[in-house]
Amino acid sequence: MMIWLNGELVEQHRAEVSALDHGLTVGDGVFETVKTVQGEPFALTRHLDRLTRSATGLGLPAPDLEQVRKGCEAVTAANPMPLGRLRITYTGGIGPLGSDRLDSPPTLVIALGAATPRPETTAVATVEWTRNERAATAGLKTTSYAENVIALAHAHRQGASEALFPNTLGRLCEGTGSNVFVVLDGKLLTPPLSAGCLAGVTRALVLDWCDGEEADLPMDVLQRAEEVFLTSTLRDVQAVSRVDQRVLDDAPGPVTARAMAAFTARSAADPDPR
Repeated sequence: MMIWLNGELVEQHRAEVSALDHGLTVGDGVFETVKTVQGEPFALTRHLDRLTRSATGLGLPAPDLEQVRKGCEAVTAANPMPLGRLRITYTGGIGPLGSDRLDSPPTLVIALGAATPRPETTAVATVEWTRNERAATAGLKTTSYAENVIALAHAHRQGASEALFPNTLGRLCEGTGSNVFVVLDGKLLTPPLSAGCLAGVTRALVLDWCDGEEADLPMDVLQRAEEVFLTSTLRDVQAVSRVDQRVLDDAPGPVTARAMAAFTARSAADPDPR
């Protein structure tokens, strides 16, 4: 595997980052995951816009997007595969062992791994841990993912592929790596960004392409909704067939099926929707 590291394409075993990198020691970094199809990134402009928002929101200098695009092109060309997970990681660079920063250049790593097509349906599990909608990092895609690792492991023990969080007010928020939509009284709804969820790229496209709406939703909507589905870069639109112990026998339902079809058609027609 060839990896882009700070402006250079190197072999995986040579892609070394300092043990004092602030992304490693304190999680002072941001990232994006981008789907690639036959070497072409999907919605790269939207992902790079969010990378910039996350970096500046964390207090890091804005990334050089020309260099990031150059790295993405080099990595996808060097690692051909039909379906890939392109990971862009951008950290504060070398820093002290505490939370203070040095005036160090940021670290940029771009890597590509193979991905597999997602199943049409999946199961999800709710968790009691909360997303803090008022946290300093709310809405930023940071590398501080430990709570997601714990929640996802819990979901896997329940036979689910994703865990869904409430926020501190007990409202439906998001998954560890996905946004959640529900169909209630025929309407397609998803939590607002003020609930603390990430502004997902796929989420935004589904809202635009499928006449979805934002709505403040209680957690128990998952037990009442006619349909539930997840959105993310690698899931696209994925129907939920089970929430905890509740089985949705007809998943994907009609609204979800239309969203899946619309997303497939629109994304194929425009690989970089603005």
